[in-house]
Amino acid sequence: MCAERARHGTAPPGESVPVAVRANDPRDGPAAASVPALPVRELFDALGTGPRGLTADDVTARRTRYGPNDLPRVGRPNLWPRLAAQFTDLFAVVLLVASAITFLAYVLERPRDPATLQLALAILGVVLLNAGIGFAQEYSAERTAESLQAMVPRACRVLRDGERQELAARDLVPGDVVVLEAGDAVPADCRLVEAQGVAVNNAALTGESDAVSRVAEPVPPGSPLGARNCLFMGTDLVAGTGKAVVFAVGAATEFGRIFRLTAAAPRQRTPLQRQVAAMARRVAGIALATGAVLFAVRVPSGQPFVDTFVFSLGVMVALVPEGLPATLSVSLAIGVRRMARRHALVKQLLAVEALGSTSVVCTDKTGTLTQAEMTVVQLWAKGVTHTVTGVGYAPVGEVADVGPVRELLRTAALCCDARLVPPDGRRGWRVLGDTTEGALLVAAAKAGLDTTAEEARTPRVAEYPFDSVRKLMSTVHRDRDGGYVAHVKGAPLELLARCDTVGRNGVRAPLTEASRAEAAAAADALAGQGLRVLAVARRQVSGPRPVLSDVESELTLLGFAGMYDPPRPEVRDAVDACRRAGIRIVMVTGDHPLTAEAVARRVGIVRGSAPAVGTGAHLDTLDDAGLDALLAGSTELLLCRVSPEHKMRVVTALQRRGEVVAVTGDGANDAPALKHADIGVAMGASGTDVAREAAVMVLLDDSFASIATAVGLGRSVYRNIRKFLIYVFSSNIAELVPIVVATFAGFPLVPITAVQILAIDLGSDVLPALALGAEPMEPDVMDSPPRPRQERLFSTAVMGRILFLGGIQALGVCAVFFWHIHASGIPYADFTKDDPVYRQAITMVQAGIVVSQFFNSLAVRTDRQSVFRAGLLTNPWLLAAGCCGIALMSAISYAPPFQTVFGTAPLSAADWAVLAALGALLLAAEETRKGMLRHREASAKGGTR
Repeated sequence: MCAERARHGTAPPGESVPVAVRANDPRDGPAAASVPALPVRELFDALGTGPRGLTADDVTARRTRYGPNDLPRVGRPNLWPRLAAQFTDLFAVVLLVASAITFLAYVLERPRDPATLQLALAILGVVLLNAGIGFAQEYSAERTAESLQAMVPRACRVLRDGERQELAARDLVPGDVVVLEAGDAVPADCRLVEAQGVAVNNAALTGESDAVSRVAEPVPPGSPLGARNCLFMGTDLVAGTGKAVVFAVGAATEFGRIFRLTAAAPRQRTPLQRQVAAMARRVAGIALATGAVLFAVRVPSGQPFVDTFVFSLGVMVALVPEGLPATLSVSLAIGVRRMARRHALVKQLLAVEALGSTSVVCTDKTGTLTQAEMTVVQLWAKGVTHTVTGVGYAPVGEVADVGPVRELLRTAALCCDARLVPPDGRRGWRVLGDTTEGALLVAAAKAGLDTTAEEARTPRVAEYPFDSVRKLMSTVHRDRDGGYVAHVKGAPLELLARCDTVGRNGVRAPLTEASRAEAAAAADALAGQGLRVLAVARRQVSGPRPVLSDVESELTLLGFAGMYDPPRPEVRDAVDACRRAGIRIVMVTGDHPLTAEAVARRVGIVRGSAPAVGTGAHLDTLDDAGLDALLAGSTELLLCRVSPEHKMRVVTALQRRGEVVAVTGDGANDAPALKHADIGVAMGASGTDVAREAAVMVLLDDSFASIATAVGLGRSVYRNIRKFLIYVFSSNIAELVPIVVATFAGFPLVPITAVQILAIDLGSDVLPALALGAEPMEPDVMDSPPRPRQERLFSTAVMGRILFLGGIQALGVCAVFFWHIHASGIPYADFTKDDPVYRQAITMVQAGIVVSQFFNSLAVRTDRQSVFRAGLLTNPWLLAAGCCGIALMSAISYAPPFQTVFGTAPLSAADWAVLAALGALLLAAEETRKGMLRHREASAKGGTR
């Protein structure tokens, strides 16, 4: 629904306001902060409703005032502005200006030269081609807000006029009374007014993986998000039943707040975007300056003004790498396809390269590092620890020496509201309800217990739900002999204090101080391993409805269950790979610090004895300088209990320190940080639509290991980009130098025309450059630290290779051009554009550049290693692309239609042999340089031993 449908205050129907200001009118209800503190009767009065719900007239009036209960959809970007943006690139601007000036020169010159018009159209064609490729590669709709809609449940149950109704969730209004039960998605932000054992999973909103209990009683005023009597849109009820009154809908909900944060977060420019922009400015400046200087040199020599101007434009065109934008886009697309084969879907091309420069990964915990499936791994009973094998919710595994712990598991399973659901063809084993209870059910199944049969034999007759004060849950069951038994589970210390006996060998033994200390030590030992520990006990009771104090006293301790959310098995290797690559990993989670540290140690993020741990509350006390100090302190950092705002602040602070930041996440609460980061990485299988749409990369297999693989591929892409930049710009030097030499030598014509240059840049250079972009990943790519954010694309080493290789090519083509000119014996002043000698000479220049570029493409494949050692056939696409370029050059030389357009002439076999020799000379020179470099490196290493 569009933002304009939002209503605020007393705005009449049809008058719209921005959705960001939509909120409940204070005249209609209490401020959000006071909602948790109101008694139920006062809450009904404040929201203008009652236990029977709203009337039809109330609903109509409020729907007009507040609008529908859904989130605004962001309109898809208009195609035309996106297409127009392709022409704002500096290379495109320079070429458009050049095309316009060339066309003007054609109009003004007398007589008009068709070659000038051809040049103008050719340059314009280059711009249109680049724009088309860029538009096709980069266009993607922003659907983050639309995906937020998917998390709003479609239907809900409400009380209206005292009758229960089922209606679309978007029809809810503030004041509606919602009826909820386990398994329901919460349709709006609401306050509980009745609650029987209610527990909710807020993971999608807060990042916390634990189910948390909820009550109907008033709590102290404050933020509703932290109130124990409030429920929020997009979360799930995992246990219990209840009724709740709606106090916020649509964009006024907590999800609405996340929507506004996500919409306000700008996409960050990647390092490559910044470097390409800087490169474009420099190249464009050099091209314009060089053209102006040569124009100023040639005009005083008596050359026609228009011809001189067109000549200067040709020089400028020679310096601008016309095919670079298209080559860059398609090369990045190759990287995207490679990553997709490794289960990493990249939605923005430039994100491929940014991955390679990642220096910090801020990772979520649940579902990213772990499997989000609680698993019992140890049981303690009668002084003995029993190991439980298998991970996840599939009941595959076994309990070591199951006899002594069978009653423990039976009691724990009976004291559960969750249900274990078998695979249905689309999904595997899963749990409906609390994940901790699900882990107990799986452990019972591994012990051979049929929990369904046990429940049938001992039906439940009473229940005392868990709450955070008692930290216990109890159920009462009718036993097979007609008596009644209470089954209790909960926090070890709380339950242990209520036990007076311990079960040993089928009988109850007194819980002496020594045995109590032994049990407490066992619970501490399990907790010290980073396990969540539950104690299990039971007792006989006198009737089906005993008072709570009788149920939870004089208990018999059966033992403890230690469980944890197991890490993904491949994560440790991925963390090790990131460490080798110099990438810092910071855990940013909504979970408890102890839980976070336990997981971090299991996967290798934390290895030292005292990692730095910060909480959201602690971050609130820090100014920017304090946060910078925290981030710059320990290399092992855990940030826990954090909100979406905290995550965004941490990402911004890291970026301020010059880091290239990747953020992983799967919940809606992660969306703002995912969008604000340099690289947002969402989970594809378990993640929410919100996270997937806010991110620029989606891990299709939810594996953290795919991040390390993607970083390696990103680094490889950057190396390949540098390879084809060396290839392309060395060609530009070979195009420019003959023009400059001819100018200062007094030759009246150009050694290579602008149309020929365009043919080289787009016809002969693009395919080899693309093939260089497809070079396979080198084995040492993850053995070096990330490059600094400020590192230039054109480093000293890159510029050195460009000048070295381009200089050799330039000397070669200058030699063949002037050799042809001087060998003819014709004075410079007598040469015309139609002179056969001149046409053959410029053909030799164009063919010389194309042939030498073939050998150049082989030379730049490696930085230090000999290309012969790497293997000439390891990149067959490069050989095929080079042959295509030579074939095109042959057509330009021999085909009459091409001869007319390019002003070329046929070359002899001897001419081709000379050009091949010049190309081989370039490759030999580069191999010699690499050999000398390897020798110096070997000597340096030998000297340090």
